[in-house]
Amino acid sequence: MPKMKTKTGAKKRFKITPSGRIKRSHAYKRHILTKKDSKTKRQLRGMTFIHAADEAVVRSMLPYA
Repeated sequence: MPKMKTKTGAKKRFKITPSGRIKRSHAYKRHILTKKDSKTKRQLRGMTFIHAADEAVVRSMLPYA
């Protein structure tokens, strides 16, 4: 049986922590930042964990992660 392919879009968007949780970046931080206030932009920094309901879908996209 051939190897399973990793979804390249998911590979770029998600990171697996050593404990096995999946991290993602925040949306709405790429452009049109002048109309967003500083508090919003500050809270969008960094990474957060994906919701438990989405975890199975993301893991199926990253079979070797």
